[in-house]
Amino acid sequence: MSTVEIKPPVPPFTRETAAQKVRMAEDGWNSRDPQRVSLVYTPDSQWRNRAEFPRGRAEIIEFLTRKWAKELDYRLIKELWAFTENRIAVRFAYEWHDEAGNWFRSYGNENWEFNENGLMQRRFASINDLAIQESERLFHWELGRRPDDHPSLSDLGL
Repeated sequence: MSTVEIKPPVPPFTRETAAQKVRMAEDGWNSRDPQRVSLVYTPDSQWRNRAEFPRGRAEIIEFLTRKWAKELDYRLIKELWAFTENRIAVRFAYEWHDEAGNWFRSYGNENWEFNENGLMQRRFASINDLAIQESERLFHWELGRRPDDHPSLSDLGL
């Protein structure tokens, strides 16, 4: 007997529930735990992330494992851009450094589509990387969840 997976909030989204979904996604990605993050996607989820096209949870886990092995001290902020019944558009920025200590701020936009149970079935991400000096970093919280009182992207002028 199969268990139905439900990840509230579920569509149709309101501004409040869409913003909640965005913050929950941000928190998950800031955990840098590929297994945990994969569970909010449908088992056959379709992605486009830059020039990669992961399909399904196993490929998502593989992708995220590689990502966070390369993007060290990763800190992410997501912000709701727009929403409809079962779709959410997000803008985001994250800061990270490579093994050589070079810092980057990556900017992007994501389009998400959810099934009726609140699992993301499609994710399309466009991302650009900007080399920054360590002194230009804006995301200074301890690794993990962004504190509630930390400025948003809009507050930071991003």
